[in-house]
Amino acid sequence: MDVKENNQGSIEDINQMNKEEFVSTVGWVFEHSPWVAEKAWESIPFKSREELLQIMVTVVKNAEAAFQLSLLRAHPDLGTRLKISEVSQKEQAGVGLDRLSKNEHSEFVSLNQRYVEQFDFPFIMAVKGQSKETILAAMKERVGNTYEQEFPTALDEVYKIAGFRLNDVIQ
Repeated sequence: MDVKENNQGSIEDINQMNKEEFVSTVGWVFEHSPWVAEKAWESIPFKSREELLQIMVTVVKNAEAAFQLSLLRAHPDLGTRLKISEVSQKEQAGVGLDRLSKNEHSEFVSLNQRYVEQFDFPFIMAVKGQSKETILAAMKERVGNTYEQEFPTALDEVYKIAGFRLNDVIQ
């Protein structure tokens, strides 16, 4: 069975894949960072979707800080009007970030700029189940964090995003 972004397959289907198929199928769940899937593939077979996610999270946690930072930098700004990956676009549209008023957009842009200036990576939040108001409140709160607080917080949000994305492709 061919498992792609909007077609669900089973963990058994995943376990039958060669490395290239595996990376093509799940490499996108960590934004523009197929290296996570490449390394995780070495642990096939997986008992469950949850185990696959945990292995992928462990790959990131064990990666050098430069790889972790590049993963964070691969994420788009929330509320951006620039071209972003189709999956990010759908996730942001799902909470109304594609329909911001001019003032809301300006506030998101301003907070994103402050955040990037402070941390050198974009504000990242798993937006599923959120609203533009809760996202904005989190941005306002987290922009006041220290780098030592925010780096692991941003990675935790990346792990949540990856979990949501894996749920969309694996039963």
